[in-house]
Amino acid sequence: MITKEISDLSGFDFTKGEAILFDKPLRWTSFKVVHKVRKATAVKKVGHAGTLDPLATGLLILCTGKLTKQIDSFQALTKTYTGTITLGKRTLSMDSETEAVEEKPYDHITINDIMEIRDKFVGEILQIPPMYSAVNFQGKKLYEYARKGKTVAREARPVFIDEFKILNYAPPEVLFEITCSKGTYIRVIADDFGNLLGCGAYLSSLRRTRIGDYSVDDAFEVRDFVALIEKNLQV
Repeated sequence: MITKEISDLSGFDFTKGEAILFDKPLRWTSFKVVHKVRKATAVKKVGHAGTLDPLATGLLILCTGKLTKQIDSFQALTKTYTGTITLGKRTLSMDSETEAVEEKPYDHITINDIMEIRDKFVGEILQIPPMYSAVNFQGKKLYEYARKGKTVAREARPVFIDEFKILNYAPPEVLFEITCSKGTYIRVIADDFGNLLGCGAYLSSLRRTRIGDYSVDDAFEVRDFVALIEKNLQV
């Protein structure tokens, strides 16, 4: 595993296959990170082990060369996220990508209400994938339908929430940390959370901090990795 503590990349073979930790910047797609690494390493086979939405930041594991065959093993690891759920508003995208379509009062919501609802999300739960997602339906991504104002039927899927911590409640913001299984949509948790509280809610920030035992604290900034590659090419 290549982390930001490594200052010399001369001993690594990106064609043979390496795994690299990155801290994805805000508003970047996961594929943009892949593109930057593909260009820097001059290796065509580069893939990521689990998409992060453009409005999310944090840990992204990239595999190059022959190691792309092991992407599934990284994807299967549990993920840990921190973020903010904002009460009182509901959006179609379930995050801040789209404007609020509904507003309700939240002043009456107490920390006890928050903790009681939180408990309903621990363990195995069912989630309906959001329309604003990359799930395929009849040859198109769901978000392609959503952006045209269309909604299609989706089946609920089981996911597992290992831990759901409420770190702070400063109305209307609920700061949380969640550890969960592959395929969990945190946006859906935020939307469902608001529906159960009766005031509506959306995911206003999200950061992935861990994938299995790998931490974002050990991850490269993309620009630093590219600069290190360029430095090694000059040697």
